[in-house]
Amino acid sequence: MVPQVFCKGEGFPGRAANLFCRRAIGVAGLAFLLMVLGTVQGTGKCAGAGGGSKALVRTGIEVLAKDGFGLIAGKRVGLITNHTGVDSDLKSTIDILAESGKVKLVAIFAPEHGVRGEAQAGEKVGSGVDEKTGLPIHSLYGKTTKPTPEMLKGIDVLVYDIQDVGVRFYTYISTMAYAMQAAAEHGIEFVVLDRPNPLGGLAVEGPVLRKEFASFVGVYPIPIKYGMTVGELAGLFNAEFGIGARLRVVRMEGWRREMWFDDTSLPWVKPSPNIPTLASAAVYPGTCLIEGFATVSEGRGTDHPFEWVGAPWIDGPALARRLNELELPGVTFGACEFTPTFSKNAGRRCSGIEVRVADRAAFQPVATGLHVVAAIIEMYPAQATWAYGGSHFDRLMGTDQVRLLLQKGTSARDIVASWQADLEAFRKVRTRYLLYQ
Repeated sequence: MVPQVFCKGEGFPGRAANLFCRRAIGVAGLAFLLMVLGTVQGTGKCAGAGGGSKALVRTGIEVLAKDGFGLIAGKRVGLITNHTGVDSDLKSTIDILAESGKVKLVAIFAPEHGVRGEAQAGEKVGSGVDEKTGLPIHSLYGKTTKPTPEMLKGIDVLVYDIQDVGVRFYTYISTMAYAMQAAAEHGIEFVVLDRPNPLGGLAVEGPVLRKEFASFVGVYPIPIKYGMTVGELAGLFNAEFGIGARLRVVRMEGWRREMWFDDTSLPWVKPSPNIPTLASAAVYPGTCLIEGFATVSEGRGTDHPFEWVGAPWIDGPALARRLNELELPGVTFGACEFTPTFSKNAGRRCSGIEVRVADRAAFQPVATGLHVVAAIIEMYPAQATWAYGGSHFDRLMGTDQVRLLLQKGTSARDIVASWQADLEAFRKVRTRYLLYQ
């Protein structure tokens, strides 16, 4: 069943849209080929990309290979990776290490969504055997989320190579944190092959997680959008939260903090089934909060997950008008109707909004998402019920204070102001672990 879609309303400001379209035309041949493979950003309408000229960026795996694998040469390696662990030619890190002749790859560890990235959110991943190499694949999203002593037998070093999306509740960084803990407990080295934060390395946003709300969608006290690469984040985790692993980070070459993913020259490989494009990743830090509602769809089961939000009982044009009146920075809202093929409201026509990023430097996704949540509660108090009594929303936010303030009628702007002091304290800690200018 193909999702039915009917979108209305004004599009992006011409300058932002034209910039993206000009750049898209320039890479049309490559984009078409990779789109056929289902791996590259850029399907659909011109939406939310931008930036300047592209620069050559080498990821950690490419730097490691260029340097002759010296950091792990002669060692028995356990590789934590998935389909995003590739070089700029889309060659798998699994194959690069297995064929290197310099290291002994002995096991593969799979995060949420599996090694191939095909499992849906929350779907347990089984262990198995890699067909090409014959190596065991240990699931870190099934019976356990942390490598066990049995999994770690015969391993000298754990190597982590997964593309992050720069958001606290995206579970790949939780897998990294637990694996670092296991490595420290068993005296095993831990190496991070660094990759870009696709949302850039400048903006930091959202409430800092409170320890009592730690879960697999938020292990440590960091904000929702932390503006760091996984290598930088590993350093912060290791020192600030007492992991104490023997950590090494293979830095990228050519990456700068202001770069979004489409500035890097690297091919976009969708990190998971519901982050198919950079446009969906850009809004994800905010619209993922819609998961906290029992019956409001965050666009899963459509071509634009997290860009579309709706429910059968929402008046999309009215909600879009309400949100546009707020004049939130860098974003506009259009009315949208869609029918999800799975997840919430599967097979039911939903009316709602499309989130359109017009200026991503100004856009504040977490604040925007909170304004969307608040508007739905204000307009539809009887229908806008919390999933699981609000506990999932609290886990995503990293605190129950946001939900409690919403229930009291506190404005979204005042709620955003309430977390700024903690956010500023995090910014100061964060600076000690930044590896790139």
